Amino acid sequence: MASASLQFFAFILALFGVFGDIAATLLPNWKVNADVGSNIITAITQMQGLWMDCTWYSTGMFSCTLKYSILSLPVYIQAARSTMVLSCILSAFGICITTVGMKCTRLGGDTDSKNNACFAGGICFILAGIFGLVPTCWYTREIISNFLDQTIPESSKHEPGGAVYTGFISAGFLLIAGVIFCSSCFKRQQEAWIYPPKQHHFPSTEQESNAGYSLKDYV
Repeated sequence: MASASLQFFAFILALFGVFGDIAATLLPNWKVNADVGSNIITAITQMQGLWMDCTWYSTGMFSCTLKYSILSLPVYIQAARSTMVLSCILSAFGICITTVGMKCTRLGGDTDSKNNACFAGGICFILAGIFGLVPTCWYTREIISNFLDQTIPESSKHEPGGAVYTGFISAGFLLIAGVIFCSSCFKRQQEAWIYPPKQHHFPSTEQESNAGYSLKDYV
């Protein structure tokens, strides 16, 4: 029962991780630059994401421009695109596989098959967490290095946006869920190796009959 509840908790964490991973991939605020200027009426908030750049004005107007050219983008944005999409795909596969392999579901067949499916889903979550953590760390490093560079003007400097924090949290959820699923399956396999099922040996009827004949001979 404890293992089933622990797996259910890990499944909830994985769901939050999947939704956060998708949201971080699509959000345009990976890095933000607030340029207030001399007048509050002309205040502008510029946001840059993996797929589009958006500008929000203090008057309420909001405009976005898609990044159509892939080769013109920096290397870290190209890598973030591919790895974040791969993280979303792996986490979605992990949700499907662990739904079959969880102990509280009636899918997946016997116990060994459910354990293998649960372990495979945990591996998918761990890989998805790694693929989601690498681009967020790389993107954050580029933002900080540009912010500390004295040769770059203040108007071109940015700070990490909400999508970066969402990516970090989602990657953490996926890693924790994957470790829980893998450890729960490994623990049950280890218990099966240490404590194998006991086999009861009963004497055959032929031996009993022979013993009976030998006793009659003595009488």
